[in-house]
Amino acid sequence: MPFPHIDPIALQIGPIAIHWYGLMYLAGFGLAWLLGRWRIQHHPVPEGLTLRDLEDIIFYGVLGVVLGGRLGYVLFYKFDDYLAHPLSIFEVWQGGMSFHGGLIGVILAMLYFARKRGQPLLAIGDFIAPLIPLGLAAGRLGNFINGELWGRPTDLPWGMVFPGAGDGTPRHPSQLYEMGLEGFALFALVWWFARKPHPTGQVGAVFLMGYGLFRFLVEFTREPDNFLGLLAGGLSMGQLLSLPMILAGLALFIWAAKRSSPAPTR
Repeated sequence: MPFPHIDPIALQIGPIAIHWYGLMYLAGFGLAWLLGRWRIQHHPVPEGLTLRDLEDIIFYGVLGVVLGGRLGYVLFYKFDDYLAHPLSIFEVWQGGMSFHGGLIGVILAMLYFARKRGQPLLAIGDFIAPLIPLGLAAGRLGNFINGELWGRPTDLPWGMVFPGAGDGTPRHPSQLYEMGLEGFALFALVWWFARKPHPTGQVGAVFLMGYGLFRFLVEFTREPDNFLGLLAGGLSMGQLLSLPMILAGLALFIWAAKRSSPAPTR
């Protein structure tokens, strides 16, 4: 299948270009705000969370995603290059964001918010976890429109020839796989799980396990970064970063269950 040529610039106003990828980020945060409003009205976790708190969470979350995503890309993917040219770290228009770095940034931002509001961090995590996946879906759609982060070669009927690959080889549209799994499927899983009360921390744990597992699987169809290739055990950097997420989510889920269990009678 030929790649559908979509202009990455959604709107041009004089010298100002509005890119689809940037609009996808706005859509992601907008969806998080709408879902957050619904959760506050129907399932407030933690109790007493207000719409003003939601606005602060979104603001800190934006900072965490942008700063953490950029620094994560620098540290995890191109540390030597940026060490040699440190000023290029600020050239964000050249691309380069890491989900795993953005996640760390969001966790740190939520830690700051939780301490500022006197709320438990795990409860804040349980609140925001269901708000994230649809934003991830929007981001992967932005990757597809840009024709970037394409998949490995395939002979399947839906394989696409991405112009940026430069070899005319049909490849997995792995961005769409990620949109479906890390976005829609993960949203359905976490939203469904969060509908009923669970020990504090388990909703966030399900998100960590779900994203880590879906990302690990999709990476088998995604072309590794050409400057890294496959690493230890034939795994990609995305897979190596996802494994700790799965283990951390599993440990948190078990710990939360044990913490909420009544003490045995002696």
